[in-house]
Amino acid sequence: MHLLAILPLSWVRGLGWLLGQALHALALKRRRIAHVNWRLCFPQDSAAERKRAVRRHFVYFAQAWLDRGWLWQAPLATVQKRLTLTGDLQALQGNEPTVLFAPHFVGMDAGWTALTAHLERRFCGLYAEQANVGLDSWMAEGRQRFGQPHVVAKRQGIKPLVAAMRQGLPLYLLPDMDHGMRDAAFVPFFGVQTATLMSLSRLARLGRARVVPVVSRLTREGYEVTVMSPWPDYPTDDAEADTAEMNRYLEGYICNAPEQYYWVHKRFKTRPGTEPSFYADI
Repeated sequence: MHLLAILPLSWVRGLGWLLGQALHALALKRRRIAHVNWRLCFPQDSAAERKRAVRRHFVYFAQAWLDRGWLWQAPLATVQKRLTLTGDLQALQGNEPTVLFAPHFVGMDAGWTALTAHLERRFCGLYAEQANVGLDSWMAEGRQRFGQPHVVAKRQGIKPLVAAMRQGLPLYLLPDMDHGMRDAAFVPFFGVQTATLMSLSRLARLGRARVVPVVSRLTREGYEVTVMSPWPDYPTDDAEADTAEMNRYLEGYICNAPEQYYWVHKRFKTRPGTEPSFYADI
């Protein structure tokens, strides 16, 4: 990964293409999970279209992983050149409490790095510690390269996050995974009742914060990171309705770059009542 930081981007992406093809061939379980997810979300696609989309997803996934070499090791000028920050940048001015809704696209780390490398302000991020000490150190250092961000470990709970928002540090939050029913609700996601964390609504209410989406898209030149305008009338007093609204927005973002969403996660693993698992045969 250190070596990749000094290679031309086209070489890194070429290696990512090769790695993606290998993962698609060898990571059978993850490939099957991605197929199930795609079929549930895009039932109108034929089997051939689904196969092509899943293969492209593995390539994007691998390319984005190798890109972390230059994201976390290359000189600042190189990083800034490859990360385009666009959209409603005015939404990030001032000290109004803000939650940044950052969905799980393959470029989620590029989005964080673009904000911290391009903007002269501190951000707050949530960090899940890794079991491997060396990997944990490399990832933690990489995510804290620029802007002196305030990073909170998941085990610390929500109080430090709320305090940081109220002090004017935008919180970079990725709440669009299925982590079971704790602090979650079943709401529609592409027409499927899906266990979805309600943390975006609850943290926004606790921090008296607005929600600003940040969507990252892998491009030939690097990444395009788009800051969108704050959602109107969000949050409300109904966390479950807010979470359903979050998924509606998310569906639109996914449809703009569907192969770049994180399909290898069991997005529908928690089922209501006695409904059988979609992944029973995997």
